[in-house]
Amino acid sequence: QVQLVESGGGLVQPGGSLRLSCVASGCTFSNYAMSWYRQTPGKERELVANVVSTGGIKNYADSVKGRFTISRDNAKNTVYLQMNSLKSEDTAVYYCKVSFGRGYWGKGTQVTVSS
Repeated sequence: QVQLVESGGGLVQPGGSLRLSCVASGCTFSNYAMSWYRQTPGKERELVANVVSTGGIKNYADSVKGRFTISRDNAKNTVYLQMNSLKSEDTAVYYCKVSFGRGYWGKGTQVTVSS
């Protein structure tokens, strides 16, 4: 059974930083691409960043380029999202996804950027 557990969300002031983590189990983590998505009420879930299985290729949404960094540690079955220079519009629930089979999602972690 594939499980993804996100952590690291919280309340942060504009300009601040957070690092999200997502630990995967139930699949051979190092074989699959991983992604971070986010969603706000009333809007579709949007792709924030993804990384291939080896970590060698990363892609970012234009809205986060230069501020967010995705990385992975295959020895720890973990993918990270380092978020710097946070803005109020980054407020959302952040989800990780593993590109295994039909795709599996975590339950999400809330990020709130507010003064």
